[in-house]
Amino acid sequence: MEERQVNCAKPYRLGILGSGKGSNCMAIADACAAGHIPAQVALVISDVPDAGILFGSRERGIKAVYIPPGPFRTKLDETAERSYVSALKDAGVNLVLLAGFMRILKGGFLRAFPQGVVNIHPALLPTFPGLESWKQALDYGAKVTGCTVHFVDEGIDTGPIIAQETVPVLPEDTAASLHARIQEAERRVYPEVVGALARGEICLQGRQAVWRK
Repeated sequence: MEERQVNCAKPYRLGILGSGKGSNCMAIADACAAGHIPAQVALVISDVPDAGILFGSRERGIKAVYIPPGPFRTKLDETAERSYVSALKDAGVNLVLLAGFMRILKGGFLRAFPQGVVNIHPALLPTFPGLESWKQALDYGAKVTGCTVHFVDEGIDTGPIIAQETVPVLPEDTAASLHARIQEAERRVYPEVVGALARGEICLQGRQAVWRK
């Protein structure tokens, strides 16, 4: 089986896309600043002009920009896609991280960064893909949920899984309390995965992301 090391020889410049507060973005940026991740956040882009991810990034001295996404609610239009790719390429980005980015990325974007787009999802994939996964888990009666870091492909939350962390569903949980604990797990596991990618410790064997330490 062919084994492929992911971006193993490149100096890591990270581009982060987000639509909300950006807590995972800030965790990754702070880990980079502390030397825990051998990489630099080169650019943050949001599809929401007043998103918290922009303000938090600028406070840390990171270039952060709003790029209009176009008329569609759940994806970038072709013009926006080209603008996003161009901005990331101009910033020298070789790994794109999705941090609460609420739009599906299609083939043109993914081809621009082959095996170079990573997402974190608030559930243990393949269970509960899509929106409000914590609420899906609670409504279903799941006893355990968590978060998943995965490579992005053209499906919805279907790319190869890199890492997962479990979070118990407590009897007294509300959607808000469960989501908050999942976000705590996300802020632990996402920087860990980005650091491993930057150090060349993750290889793909088919659809399997294998950690090499």
